[in-house]
Amino acid sequence: MILFAPIMLAAQLDKAYEMNINGVKVVVQPSGNEIVVVKTIIKGGVQNYPDAKAGIEDLATRALTECGTLRDDKNSFKNKLDRISAQVYGYTSMDYATISINCIRRDFETAWPLYTDALLTPRFDTKEFDRIKQDAINTIRASESDPDEAIDKMAKKTAFTGKNYAKDPQGTVETVTKLTAAEAKKYWQSIFTRSRIVIVVVGDLDKAIVEEKMKALLAKVPAGMPFKQKTESYTPVANSFKPGQRENATNYIQGITGAPLPGSADYDAFILALRIFSMRHFLEVRSKNGLSYAPRVSFQQGKTPYTNISVSTTDPDKYIAVARNLIDKIKKEGFSEEELKSEKTGYLTNLYYRQETNEEQSAVLANNEIINGDWKRSVNIKKDMNSVTLDQINNVFAKYIGNITWVYQGDPKKVDSHLYIQKQTPPIPADKKAF
Repeated sequence: MILFAPIMLAAQLDKAYEMNINGVKVVVQPSGNEIVVVKTIIKGGVQNYPDAKAGIEDLATRALTECGTLRDDKNSFKNKLDRISAQVYGYTSMDYATISINCIRRDFETAWPLYTDALLTPRFDTKEFDRIKQDAINTIRASESDPDEAIDKMAKKTAFTGKNYAKDPQGTVETVTKLTAAEAKKYWQSIFTRSRIVIVVVGDLDKAIVEEKMKALLAKVPAGMPFKQKTESYTPVANSFKPGQRENATNYIQGITGAPLPGSADYDAFILALRIFSMRHFLEVRSKNGLSYAPRVSFQQGKTPYTNISVSTTDPDKYIAVARNLIDKIKKEGFSEEELKSEKTGYLTNLYYRQETNEEQSAVLANNEIINGDWKRSVNIKKDMNSVTLDQINNVFAKYIGNITWVYQGDPKKVDSHLYIQKQTPPIPADKKAF
């Protein structure tokens, strides 16, 4: 099934508001419950570091909470959080890093100083940093043995060669091994500036309290140099194919092609078009032709948006013929009104369902603000999606699903590369065997 990053709707967004405090946008969403979530978002992601330092942002954000602070060592910091069942944690992605706190409202006054200490005075203890670095290396090695992870990394490195999206936020064994606690500390100090920060608060806190806490925090954060995050498009100039020998139980194929930029007029229509295409792709590949147990299509929504098409199969040549014939059929015949109506209902239902927690609501607001440039996009999403027409989804599918950058891992003897790059869609061959 298709997967999407959380970028849409927070419940009761008519109550949400924003403040500008010392040059930093602070978005506040009352929650109607006893949980408080605060996210400090650092813009930039993979744009913030060179290839040789990939993984440094991930290690730096982990060090904030796992190495202790100047006030508390690692154990003291964790023990204080545990006593009130609060959590402070970091997350990195292609486009931004997030450092969050999650606590019960009555414990906010106790938890908040721990959170601000993690942001302002992290310890970056060498011994603890080396421990989390080794954990990161072990995770990277484990991901390399996972065929789904391996093909995805290969696809992005191939499609985005020379561009920021070729970098992996978790880094590689080679890059992470070389990183030191001193480097990570210096890096954190370079990106933790008011020019890169957005703060999201989801919880029932008085506005005066929020303002007081944010002013005190941001007074201690340097202004930093002006920062504007890049938005880039991806449009392959031709079909391409890159094979790789890998001892998998089956063969893995992944294709990357274009998608509309965030904030563009095509964006919402493309979301719906891709979701319908995902279902058709699943039915055609698995149900009708028995070529794979888990064919996937996804719209990767980021500052460099793209479409992902992937499959694992014993019959790669038949798969590419089936997939390309399906794309041609949709471009020729289009989607149906019934499909569009059903997808609008399904999409919005799923969207509302996912926004039941403060954590998800804060993620929605943060992602809208960073990727789309406006957290208020969430307010209008139902109206905007319901206004999408059949002509729009047919047009955006034809516009963006064109040439595809294909990569392959498995047995090279089972694949005819010409089928992937030729302009003419190959005919579907006779059955060989099911998966």
